[in-house]
Amino acid sequence: MPALDIREIGDDDVEDVAALWKTCGLTRPWNDPHADIAFARKCENATLLVGRLSGSIVASAMAGHDGHRGTVYYVTVDPDLQGKGLGRAIMAAAEDWLRKRGVWKLNLMVRESNTPVIDFYEALEYEREDRVNLAKWIDLSKKPSGKMP
Repeated sequence: MPALDIREIGDDDVEDVAALWKTCGLTRPWNDPHADIAFARKCENATLLVGRLSGSIVASAMAGHDGHRGTVYYVTVDPDLQGKGLGRAIMAAAEDWLRKRGVWKLNLMVRESNTPVIDFYEALEYEREDRVNLAKWIDLSKKPSGKMP
């Protein structure tokens, strides 16, 4: 398989990235992919990396930091191409982006029930840490009704 061509998202990539996220099941009703992409693109502490094969976007990773720790979101690989090392490549690019900005630790949040993704990250040497993830909706207009998964 050819190497993944990884670059920061461009204006012409937004629709393809949003479609990839939907195909991979990453979108939720309370997270508009277009708004998430726009928000990341306007922040100097964040980037959205896209991976291309033969000109088509087949992978993505959104990376950011708060000046102390890094976080990666929206790690995706086209379902037809999973298991071929593309996830490893896009994660390595996200880690490199953070490393170049002086970030020394990356934190991930994965739903506890998503064992295939947890297995993927553990294979990349990510370790489980005992933490409790707390959240508060500070913009109640964005809060979904009912219990979140």
